[in-house]
Amino acid sequence: MAEALEKVFLSHSANKLEQYSGRIIECLERLTPGQVWARGSENENSAGNLVLHLCGNVRQWIGTGVAGKPDVRVRDREFSARGGIEPDELKQRLEMAVADAVEIIRNLPVERLAARIQVQKYDLTVMEAIYHVVEHFAQHTGQIIFATKAFTGQDLGFYAHLNQPLHGEKTP
Repeated sequence: MAEALEKVFLSHSANKLEQYSGRIIECLERLTPGQVWARGSENENSAGNLVLHLCGNVRQWIGTGVAGKPDVRVRDREFSARGGIEPDELKQRLEMAVADAVEIIRNLPVERLAARIQVQKYDLTVMEAIYHVVEHFAQHTGQIIFATKAFTGQDLGFYAHLNQPLHGEKTP
């Protein structure tokens, strides 16, 4: 029997957050602390700022918006940081934020997907909130990957499996 579309959505959303988080962690492991916090200008964000921003966004939209946890986010601090947090601590913060969100998503009753919630003064459904978080996470993951490639000059190998005859990957 085919899996219900709602379950597919929840499972895929959780899987993508884990995948993107893993890619960001690989990037942080390749960058020096200086590169993690480097900005081209004051109008740009460093990889470190983007990691802090993703942690805040995931916690607010999934933890607070979907699961009803207290909102402790101070969004401006995510962008005003100029260092002082080592890459290992950034990785830990990201892993914890994503693990919490993934647990919420994987355990969410499908009946809640159509429930209306408010996040950052937006009125939307739980499904829309999850979709937003995955989309937002993907966009910033791409920025961090781009910065990592620019700093290191390396192919990060995220799609090396495509060179295999039967790579076994379900989704990119």
